[in-house]
Amino acid sequence: MRPTLVIVGAGPRGTGLIERIAANAPELYDGSGLDIHLVDPYPPGGGRIWRQAQSPLLWMNSHAEDVTMFTDETVAMAGPVREGPTLHEWAGVQGRLFADRRTQGDYLSWVHEQAVAALPDTVTVHHHARRALRVEGAPEGRQRVWLDGRPRPLVADLVVLTLGHLDAELDEEQAALAAYADTHGLVHLPPEFTADSDLSALAPGESVLVRGFGLAFVDLMVLLTEGRGGRYDGDTYLPSGQEPVLYVGSRRGVPYHSKIGYDWTGERPPLPRFFGPEQVDALLARPAGFDFREDIWPLVEKELGFAHYHRLFHVHPGRTSVAWDVFEAKYAAAEGLAERTALVASAVPDPADRLDLTALDRPLRGVRYDSFEDLQDGLRAYIEADLTRRHNPDHSPDLAVFLGLLSVYNQLIRLGGIGSWWHGFFSYLASGPPGPRLRQLLALSRAGIVKFLGADTVVTAEDGVFRASSASVPGAVVEARALVEARLPEPTLGRARDGLLRALHADGADETPDGLLRVDPVDGRVLDRDGRPHPRRFALGPYTDARAPGAFTRPRTGGPAFRQNDATARVVLEFLRGPDRDGTT
Repeated sequence: MRPTLVIVGAGPRGTGLIERIAANAPELYDGSGLDIHLVDPYPPGGGRIWRQAQSPLLWMNSHAEDVTMFTDETVAMAGPVREGPTLHEWAGVQGRLFADRRTQGDYLSWVHEQAVAALPDTVTVHHHARRALRVEGAPEGRQRVWLDGRPRPLVADLVVLTLGHLDAELDEEQAALAAYADTHGLVHLPPEFTADSDLSALAPGESVLVRGFGLAFVDLMVLLTEGRGGRYDGDTYLPSGQEPVLYVGSRRGVPYHSKIGYDWTGERPPLPRFFGPEQVDALLARPAGFDFREDIWPLVEKELGFAHYHRLFHVHPGRTSVAWDVFEAKYAAAEGLAERTALVASAVPDPADRLDLTALDRPLRGVRYDSFEDLQDGLRAYIEADLTRRHNPDHSPDLAVFLGLLSVYNQLIRLGGIGSWWHGFFSYLASGPPGPRLRQLLALSRAGIVKFLGADTVVTAEDGVFRASSASVPGAVVEARALVEARLPEPTLGRARDGLLRALHADGADETPDGLLRVDPVDGRVLDRDGRPHPRRFALGPYTDARAPGAFTRPRTGGPAFRQNDATARVVLEFLRGPDRDGTT
């Protein structure tokens, strides 16, 4: 029997793993052939999220020049670097274009074809356009992967799960709202990938409550406006008459921050500085473990502040009152947030030049409006200010903080289950929508198609309708017969609709307190409830506690996903060429 590897998931992560297998095979694999079975009902490369069968109106939220599937010299990995084109180089589009997702799907399909073509002649890839149902088999023996509609399992020496965004069962509150909708003839659309949602139940002119103000909301906004025949004339939206009226709210009550609209110039902050491998090693060595808020967050705050002020002092010295070397020494010696805050106040005269992560995270905390109309004016002013700042290089410390966020995420991956708050905070600051989308949002607000609910939005179901209120306008209530949960499902084992993951959990795989699959942060081996790595099962992706930032890697940023893919590929190849791969020795 030829050595056999099953990869479940043919999207970007599965493609990236195959690319790393091809890159490392000349050094590590001298076996007599290898069969790779790629399991996914969607086309290889793009997978579900980047498939062709979706609206061309949906964009990526990254510039084309910031998307690559290829390694470079900044990736800390054992395998060889194999460079390749970024999306903008491959597609021949402007670097700062926000390409549509179908173009990205074409790029991913091409990368997949190149990766397969680079495999040794003795390696064969088989694509099974089916769903994987479960994995069986003892740790010391071959694994059996059962597929939907296939009477016999695939028998594999190793299995790697490279699943992307997954569907989930409703949580307790969502289930109650959905049941109320069924009983009273209302519409409740659950958290899901927006391109998969059936939006036909949202009638023209109807009031629709929307919970969630991130990228899923942006997709919803596009599909219900331009997707229904509306168009933009400059900063004015011209409705088709087919649009519903969207009342959108969330915990923060504001959209994710706009993508930064200018390029980096000059010296980069030397990162990591206060949160790097040394600090992570110390945290991992603690016998009693660590707490994110008490032990990790203070280091993160100091690191992000260092990135911000390094840029401010070096590029905008006229907005500071002391020399950088003096400030840096005092900043490094400062013991806590209060001491750093006092130092910054004495060295940076304008509060607008100071980094306040708490205010950034909750900009509407404590803000109250006298009326619903005042809230609309206030939110439009907030979004205008965000767009202005994020496209003005005079505020380039914001871009330095973005680089700091990437550096921090690279370190946090080693710590495993740190909770879901950080990922949401990162996405809100660093992975928001393109600036043009927020300009469209402003136009839709002025046209009365989108209305803002405010922060700490609460939705209840009573008297035959859904009702929404927020802390931003005390006493104001909006009623509607439709509610959309505009966000992706939480990637948890316990509520995953994917039977394979549920079966994996039942078979002993461990999960974090917030429901992520525990894996070895180095090579992705699935951990059991005693912390032991499974010798034949691996997992990479957003449902694991070693998830990487964002869907794709920016060139020359050290790409932790590349590092993980490389480590997993090398372990896989070394195992498959070894004498005990069949479990008999």
